[in-house]
Amino acid sequence: MARFHALPVAAVDRLTDDSVALTLTVPPELREEYRHAAGQHLALRRVVDGVEIRRTYSICSPAPGADGPRTLRVGVRLVEGGAFSTYALKEINVGDELEVMTPAGRFTLDPAPGLYAAVVGGSGITPVLSIVSTLLAREPEARFCLIRSDRTAASTMFLEEVADLKDRYPGRFQLVTVLSREEQQAGLPSGRLDQERLTGLLPALLPVDRVAGWFLCGPYGLVQQAERTLRGLGVPRARIHEEIFHVDSAQPVTITTIAAAPAHSTVTARLDGRGGTWPVQDGESLLDTVLRNRPDAPYACKGGVCGTCRAFLVTGEVRMDRNFALEREETEAGYVLACQSHPVTEKVELDFDR
Repeated sequence: MARFHALPVAAVDRLTDDSVALTLTVPPELREEYRHAAGQHLALRRVVDGVEIRRTYSICSPAPGADGPRTLRVGVRLVEGGAFSTYALKEINVGDELEVMTPAGRFTLDPAPGLYAAVVGGSGITPVLSIVSTLLAREPEARFCLIRSDRTAASTMFLEEVADLKDRYPGRFQLVTVLSREEQQAGLPSGRLDQERLTGLLPALLPVDRVAGWFLCGPYGLVQQAERTLRGLGVPRARIHEEIFHVDSAQPVTITTIAAAPAHSTVTARLDGRGGTWPVQDGESLLDTVLRNRPDAPYACKGGVCGTCRAFLVTGEVRMDRNFALEREETEAGYVLACQSHPVTEKVELDFDR
């Protein structure tokens, strides 16, 4: 089960005017708990005026070796009005302690031979940086093509780290950079990476049908455009992996459109080997019901994006407001996002341990 521990801040590195990288020290006794796969994320929390704030940030450092991670590094970009990102950029100093959840997430890649590719936008580079660096270091028969989109060169996160990968693996790492608001002296012309542009660009860069795995990460619009492009080029859905960092005004993704919730309903939840049954209050999500009785229930964003609150629907029916985290195979197998789920039947049972 996911748990929080206080980890000291070892470094605060300014990446751009609006982003930083935080390096956290992991003590020996916690290294096994913080062992992570390349591409996973951490939830950070703080309490402001009695209100708990949680935010999810991807780990950008490579997956650890046999001894577990000595440090963890995450990238944080400032969000306008963001309670945690503002705190990270303006207040966090070396020596401070942060409450950090153990790693979670399924946007991962187990190193294996083959050709892989990613289309990322903005801070979507963060988990892909971990994936690429781990893959190329551990699998000599692997190659990776990274297509990244940023507003300007000055706003590009992890410039030095990506350049270092290009220098270390010149024959196995291909980098393509597109700037949406700034012309480059060399390379592709500026502009957004929409479906029309990607449809022409991707086949010109690499053999699309031979890519073993595509990793799409960034804002909702970019990820959707890239997915549609790949599907239009004949890429099987199973080879496409997505993680959305930010959703603007996109329409909710409705999983079930059934009648409104019953007047009285209960949720039974199994969590960390223990179960309980509680009444669902009017309008609240199943996660909120569980949290009122089990504060240790896992969650990070409550926006249907990170997937931390994923649970198996044992019995009953739910209406899920939106889903930007679960793959179609997961929902078809019976998994739901508890933060977005509301009861449709009088009794609902969830299993967070499965």
